[in-house]
Amino acid sequence: MNKDESKAVAEILHELSTTSHVQVRSSPELAAQVAKAAADEDEKRIEDGRGSLRRRTDYRAVRTAPRSLTLTPWQVIHAIGLGAASARQGAGRGLAEHWGSLRYSQALEANRGRYLQLSSEGRDLLRFYKATQSGEIGTGFASLLAEKLVRSRYPDHSVSVIPADIALKAGWTLRSSGTGTRPEPLQRRPHFFVEAWQPGQPSKVLLLSSKGTHSSVHQVQKQLGTASAHVESVHIGPYGTVPYLLIGTEIPTTESLAVHILEAPGTTVLRPSGETSEAGLDLALEQGNRMADVVRPTDRGEMIVPGFQVLPDSFAWFSVVLARTEAATLTAFTGGGKPTAQYLTKEQGRRHFQHDVHANTAGLRDAEHRIHDIDFVGTDHIYRLNGTRIEAFSGLKRSLYTHLHHGRVSEYRSEVHALRGQWPDRSTSEQWNAVSIRPDGTVMAIRLQDG
Repeated sequence: MNKDESKAVAEILHELSTTSHVQVRSSPELAAQVAKAAADEDEKRIEDGRGSLRRRTDYRAVRTAPRSLTLTPWQVIHAIGLGAASARQGAGRGLAEHWGSLRYSQALEANRGRYLQLSSEGRDLLRFYKATQSGEIGTGFASLLAEKLVRSRYPDHSVSVIPADIALKAGWTLRSSGTGTRPEPLQRRPHFFVEAWQPGQPSKVLLLSSKGTHSSVHQVQKQLGTASAHVESVHIGPYGTVPYLLIGTEIPTTESLAVHILEAPGTTVLRPSGETSEAGLDLALEQGNRMADVVRPTDRGEMIVPGFQVLPDSFAWFSVVLARTEAATLTAFTGGGKPTAQYLTKEQGRRHFQHDVHANTAGLRDAEHRIHDIDFVGTDHIYRLNGTRIEAFSGLKRSLYTHLHHGRVSEYRSEVHALRGQWPDRSTSEQWNAVSIRPDGTVMAIRLQDG
């Protein structure tokens, strides 16, 4: 190993574990500018003969938004990887896609004021990954901010951020069949469901639409205007009542990052208070075949429009969908395979996880590490960073993984909820250069490989 190369890579890994800040912005002026951008977009669509979009227009500034997020770049990479773990796109497989988050190991750094910005390496990547990079980095920051905000509002709850596309596929077919195209409301969907939950109690659910751009704040406003159409496609309970967050990450070339957020406040309780049994979480889901219809009230009564609606008689079913989709995400993050397949329906991609074969991985759930006196089980990934061999590890606390491996979602949720607030927040350990442990029990760690 070249000593100079090793030293340079060690400095990169140190930067990954360094606490930094990201500005959070929310104001009535932002809401007004987003409304204007949405109106401008609809005007152009009408001129082109496409018609205006259905949108939620009840967004406003977030009065309780923090002024900044304090985190490490490694926590952002962890969030990006977790969000991608259960995805399946093209020939990729969930775990292989999750390791794609490592492409951002050199993309973010802190400036002199300890605010995050793109590094020179991150700026160089723009030629190749501009749209992908802004979207994925934006997703990471959005999920972390949404989690922080919802947890502050419900401190006695656990908070889960669940990929919306994967969850919706349990009940609806999202892809187009035949030669026709699907209506636009079915093509535009929020990115996540955010669930605040306690074992055996009704959940509180909201939608999250995430955007990211390397352009100016004006582009953020346009993107959030488009996001208002994404959240309109999903309704839980009566039309237009489910609360939501619109979050856009501004990633300037030379200045520090900023996260812009708006919300439609409120509370949607997912289950009737009498339904407190957790037994349903452990039962395999059957693939649903629901009509992609939404009941929309009008001055003359009601009309049916395209979209996804969960009515009260399906609240208990959808609570199971969310819990089992989260379980699939967590097991995919630790290694995928059959433990993940058990939580997915056919449309959700069960067959892609039925065999323990994934690209770009050194092993599957064959790694065990003790980090901060906690035993984790998961998967190692060995790769080269600027010519130097690096080891990355993704895993889940052993006892929590054992629950999910054996299909015990209710026991996982009970234990992880009891551990709330007890997880160590140190960003390094004796053996690892950068460590991130999340409240869901997952860990992501990285270090120079010995030898």
